[in-house]
Amino acid sequence: MNCVRRARREDIPRILELLVQVDMTHHNGRPDLFKGPATKYSAEQLERILDDESTPVFVLEEKDGFVAGHAFCVCKRIVGDSVMTDVKTLYIDDICVDETRRKQGVGQALYRHVFEYAKSLNFYNVTLNVWCCNPGAIKFYEAMGMKPQKIGMEQIL
Repeated sequence: MNCVRRARREDIPRILELLVQVDMTHHNGRPDLFKGPATKYSAEQLERILDDESTPVFVLEEKDGFVAGHAFCVCKRIVGDSVMTDVKTLYIDDICVDETRRKQGVGQALYRHVFEYAKSLNFYNVTLNVWCCNPGAIKFYEAMGMKPQKIGMEQIL
C-alpha cells in the first residue's frame, strides 16, 4: 500500500533525482530562465529543510519502498501587516511526481495529504505558484480545487 509520510534523510538521494525532473520540466518550458538539469537544493540544504518544522516535506512511498513523489511546503504567517489581515498559509513550494508514475494518483495523494495537514493545523489556506509553461500542472491543481489567487506577469526586454 502506498504511504504519504514526512521525508527522512535517507530519502535525500531520491528527492534530488525528483528535483532534477522538476527543473527539466521548467527548463523545457522556459529554457531562457531555467538552466537544466539541476536541483534547487543541495543535499546539505535538504538536511536543514527536513530538520525544520516550518518547512515540512512529504513523500509518497510505494509498498516496495520506491519514493514516487514529493511535496515541499513552507509555513508562512502574516501578522500585523498594515494592509493584509493576519493569516497563516501553507505554501506548496514544489510537488513532483516521478515521470514514470504520473496519472496514477500519486499527485492527488500528495496534494490531499498536504491539504489535510494544513487543515489539521488550522491554516487559513494552501497556496502555490505554477508556471504557465506547465499546463498539465495548472489543470491538475484546478482539478484539486485550487483557483487563481494572483497572476504574475512579465514583459521580456
